[in-house]
Amino acid sequence: MYPYLILKHAHMGFAYLSILLFAIRGTLMLGKQTAILARRPLRILPHIIDTLLLLCAIGLLVMGGWPLGSPWLVAKMVALLVYIGLGVLALRAPSRKVRTLAFFAGLAVVFYIVLVAKSKVVLPFA
Repeated sequence: MYPYLILKHAHMGFAYLSILLFAIRGTLMLGKQTAILARRPLRILPHIIDTLLLLCAIGLLVMGGWPLGSPWLVAKMVALLVYIGLGVLALRAPSRKVRTLAFFAGLAVVFYIVLVAKSKVVLPFA
């Protein structure tokens, strides 16, 4: 069980780093700080962290016996796809209004993902 806990905590850490980087990048976008956004670390680091996050998630699924039938896990995965789509819109949409709305919607969805992951309930606020 010990390797599972290490992987779980690594996954959580990468998740928090990913969320933090999204918030930083979104804030820079809102503040029109495109020169900072264009710097190499802010372009590469999110991909590295998200790859490690995904690898940890796959490792957890393999070690946990692929519990994909769990409603909370399915809800988390669907919300993750929505979050990814909103993140792309938030950082690349041509309209500032669309980027702003997508950024705040993305933060709301990632908040939902964290609540679901912690409570293991599809509707943690119901």
